[in-house]
Formats: sequence, structure tokens, C-alpha cells
Amino acid sequence: MAKIFNGKKATKLGTEKNPAVVRVQTEERMKEVASIFEENGWGYTIGLEPDKPEDITDLERLLNPPKPRIAEKKVGRNDPCPCGSGIKYKKCCGK
Repeated sequence: MAKIFNGKKATKLGTEKNPAVVRVQTEERMKEVASIFEENGWGYTIGLEPDKPEDITDLERLLNPPKPRIAEKKVGRNDPCPCGSGIKYKKCCGK
């Protein structure tokens, strides 16, 4: 199913409006994870659920934010062909 843009900007993860949500299994782990959030000043909600597997994906996303991708430069139609023939790309490999 495709996402439909509703015109509203998504709030940044770890803020008061969009807190990070994590699930841990033990009290000790809950204190450990909470201290990481406190050190960085991020908003969070921790669920202590011993019968479910630990889920700290929001914390991992905050600690290692995704890097922006850099698009490769495309060869223009009238640029020399990258194969080294000396001809325009559109007349050589760009067919």
C-alpha cells in the first residue's frame, strides 16, 4: 500500500510530539535505555514487557541516523561518451 501525502510535515523522532517508543524485558535494561535517552535529551516512552521480545529500533535510529544518498552524475546526451570513443554519448552508447 502506498503512502499518501497529507500535507503535514512529520515531526522529528525523539521530540515531545513524536517520542521514541521502545520495549524492554527487564527493569535493569529499562534503566540503561532510559539513561541513554536522558543523556541525549530525547523524548521517549519505554514499555516493560517481560513476555515480548525487546524492540529498540527507534533508539538505534536516533543513535545512527540514516545518511543522505548522493546521486551519481548522469552522462548528458551531448557529452563525450564515457567509453572513450570520442563521439557524443547519444551517437555511441546512448542509443
